[in-house]
Amino acid sequence: MLLLQLSSAQGPAECELAVTQALRRLHSEAEAQGVRLGIVEQVAGDIRDTHKSVLVSLDGEHAPELATHWAGTLLWTCKSPYRPEHKRKNWFFAGQLFSPPVESMEDEIRFEAMRASGPGGQHVNKTDSAIRATHVATGISVKVQSERSQHDNKRLARLLIQQRLAAQQEQSAQELRLQRRDAHHQVERGNPVRTFSGNAFTPKG
Repeated sequence: MLLLQLSSAQGPAECELAVTQALRRLHSEAEAQGVRLGIVEQVAGDIRDTHKSVLVSLDGEHAPELATHWAGTLLWTCKSPYRPEHKRKNWFFAGQLFSPPVESMEDEIRFEAMRASGPGGQHVNKTDSAIRATHVATGISVKVQSERSQHDNKRLARLLIQQRLAAQQEQSAQELRLQRRDAHHQVERGNPVRTFSGNAFTPKG
């Protein structure tokens, strides 16, 4: 799964309308390519039925190709529908890709039994009840030997990994929020990766 943000990048109402029309176009392209699209977050524009930004999830075999097609500076060339006398016809907005936080899956934890070690003398468990648990997707690993049985050590190891994953996800989410905030202020006014024109929002090239 990928996350793609379309943003007006602090542009005027015309850029917010461009984001809204781009979302419709993206929906159409996703459907044609068999990509599942979901709305994660959206921020309403200043004018009704427009968007300052929208964050979507893309899932499917062709999701990376589709997302890459929308990543970068985007341009809508059209006379302003809001200000008929306005001379400007180029409305820039942006698409940016983000990686979602890691999600924990029970079957992604690999358990390995081992003998307890370390100080403790007679109080150290001499059987192979110690457990090393590794979360396959992230490589997070913990060793637990405080309990008397493998079953209890597995339960504790699972809780420790969940705790570390939660901390990692919170950090990733915070970094993602900062990246998305910065994306609103960073759009190159030129060299668009895609250009659309007219009220029909027709792709060019």
